[in-house]
Amino acid sequence: MDSMWQQSIDRLNSRREAVAAAGGADRIAKQHSSGKLTARERMEALFDDGTFVELNDEISSRCSDFGMDKKKRIGDGVVTGYGYIHGRIAFASSQDFTVGGGSLGEAHAMKICRAMDKAMEMKAPFISINDSGGARIEEGIDSLSGYADIFYRNTIASGVIPQISVIMGPCAGGACYSPAITDFIFMTDYSQMYITGPAVVKSVTGEEITSAALGGASVHSSTSGVAHFVYPDDLSCLNGVRQLLGYLPQSNEDYTLTVPGRTVDNSASLSDIVPADSKKAYDVRNVINSLVDENSFFEIQESFARNIIIGFARIDGETIGIIANQALYMAGSLEINASDKASRFIRFCDCFDIPLLTLVDVPAFLPGSQQEHGGIIRHGAKLLYAYSEATVPKVSLIMRKAYGGAYIAMNSKGTGADVVYAWPVAEIAVMGASGAVSIIGKKAIEAAEDPAAKREELLSEYNDKFMNPYIAAEHGYVDEVILPEETRTKIASAFKMLKTKDRTLPYKKHGNIPL
Repeated sequence: MDSMWQQSIDRLNSRREAVAAAGGADRIAKQHSSGKLTARERMEALFDDGTFVELNDEISSRCSDFGMDKKKRIGDGVVTGYGYIHGRIAFASSQDFTVGGGSLGEAHAMKICRAMDKAMEMKAPFISINDSGGARIEEGIDSLSGYADIFYRNTIASGVIPQISVIMGPCAGGACYSPAITDFIFMTDYSQMYITGPAVVKSVTGEEITSAALGGASVHSSTSGVAHFVYPDDLSCLNGVRQLLGYLPQSNEDYTLTVPGRTVDNSASLSDIVPADSKKAYDVRNVINSLVDENSFFEIQESFARNIIIGFARIDGETIGIIANQALYMAGSLEINASDKASRFIRFCDCFDIPLLTLVDVPAFLPGSQQEHGGIIRHGAKLLYAYSEATVPKVSLIMRKAYGGAYIAMNSKGTGADVVYAWPVAEIAVMGASGAVSIIGKKAIEAAEDPAAKREELLSEYNDKFMNPYIAAEHGYVDEVILPEETRTKIASAFKMLKTKDRTLPYKKHGNIPL
């Protein structure tokens, strides 16, 4: 080998070493001491073993103001590239906190945008790993423009490819809006998201609050609903991302994977799980696990709006989305947060042709001034809009209560359900018997010699005549009243029949969903 070749190779190897060194040994050690992986280690953990390929590793900042020419690093604080997850291609970016705190500048944003563009061209998922102090102040408006470029691509990609954000450190200011546009947000216990940090909050409002209390994973998973999943550390979090992607198609033009598994039918246990008395509570997760393939239910937003359950599962190896009223909380009633949680999940499933199963046991939209003043009208309307707009196969099972507007909102025939089943104990009515009798029997009760006895008589009549599924079945709102032990077989058969469903909506640029 001649000397010119050797010099060129040595220069390349030197630059490669500089890229791999990131922010240096001390900063990498500090990252590890915080319980966090480095940006490249996260990529290796995310993708199938040995499949990660880095892109644009040589890009660096052009900025020379404020001494940036002496601070810049090859790679500019973010690792981008592609690899395979479950044997299918995916693209990702991973911010490197060891390089300038992972701050985002012009070149940093360009690297992310190029990876996003590749994901769109290849019709493959994009995963964004966030660990950054925010915009690079030294680069000023170029940093802000970089964020805008990312937000724009997030929006254009929405509904085309799955987009997943993983928060593994700080994510502050405008940086939060990219995750908010994406489909799912994962957080680790030690990560934070907030538009304005504790120092700014104190200076503006006088409120003293810690980073964790303001925007920690616990807050966003249980109170704000911003985060869909929370894990204790980097590895378990990235494994969660891999698990989620196993349920999703590569794009809106692709199909979900069929994953053969144990398809034991436990429907016979359903009459033991669900009490016939509609006032008694039970855990609807036990119903779900009795219907779907063994260990296939993957719950989403477990700690937020616990009165409704959403998640992915499989029936006969095929992915479905599940929405279910949870009788353990608020008796399964619908309110602002539950409506938001369910409607966005429904719309995601519809984007990617994932069939929907709705398990209904709902007494009402939650009453009260707090709900009304908080906008339950517009939030509840989202649920009606999402179900009505969805063209994927939609199957409903009315287990017990289905009253009033909440019955309509939970994928009724009128909002486009393809198949509706009901158990014999189902109660489908405008409202519960007690409330109905108080209204329609008011005069008769007041005129009776024994008002209490008359009320009991009217309650008995109303229960016998209306608090059952048969009038709804006679009027065509229920396709079949089934026994609990028939449930899985019936649902699986319905989804199989609906697999080639082809329904299109009238042409429009887009609808205007209630906000």
